[in-house]
Amino acid sequence: MDVLGWIIVIALFVVGMAGAIYPILPGVVAIYLALFVYGWFFTFEHYNALFWIIQTLILIVLFIADYAVNAWGVKKLGGSKASIWGSTIGLIIGPFAIPAFGLIIGPFIGAFIGELLAGSNPGKSVKVGLGSVLGLFSSIVVKIVLQLAMIIIFLIWIF
Repeated sequence: MDVLGWIIVIALFVVGMAGAIYPILPGVVAIYLALFVYGWFFTFEHYNALFWIIQTLILIVLFIADYAVNAWGVKKLGGSKASIWGSTIGLIIGPFAIPAFGLIIGPFIGAFIGELLAGSNPGKSVKVGLGSVLGLFSSIVVKIVLQLAMIIIFLIWIF
């Protein structure tokens, strides 16, 4: 059972890290779930209140940052709420519509169309689309760093 426990924990960590790049995967939730799986298979003895406070704060920050950083990239280059919505929709649909490049093209096209619908000219819409891509890459970096921090804290705590 120990081997199965570790396989599930590691698989959840891998899914979590992949979720930092591929937004349809449950990212930080998978990593948080891995903490419970470890406890169920082995012991919750290693965890204390400080551990759960730190991990939960990182989880909350990641949920907020995931939206906020993408919106920041759009807003930074003058985007409207319509372009933020478009970017978010493109981020979700893009990888399915255009498998190889949809993760980048989806938010760009979504923000571009959203900004056009908001009444901006094509030049500004392109600029806002690029802002969505900047926000996406910034969000990925933040997620990777914080999710790695969750895993490292877990490893330090149990060993």
